[in-house]
Amino acid sequence: MAELKKHYRQLYIEVAPGEVYAFIPGTIVNVLVKEGEKVKKGQALCTLHAMKMDNSICSNVDGVVEKVNIEAGQNVSKNDVLINVQPEE
Repeated sequence: MAELKKHYRQLYIEVAPGEVYAFIPGTIVNVLVKEGEKVKKGQALCTLHAMKMDNSICSNVDGVVEKVNIEAGQNVSKNDVLINVQPEE
């Protein structure tokens, strides 16, 4: 069986642990989590529509959603902080 490769888009800014950024300008299609909800690393937090594609934006840490800065239908710019996750210790 072929090995599955994952590709993560590189940001051009320093990413703080638990801050989830938009990697490209677009429109938020839906928000999949609420404040106070536990999430796992790699779990989809929201969907971003950009360049005729829907992109799942995932958590970069295990933790609890601290703040949701977006809502469905909102336009976002590149490097906007979409969701803050408080990392587990």
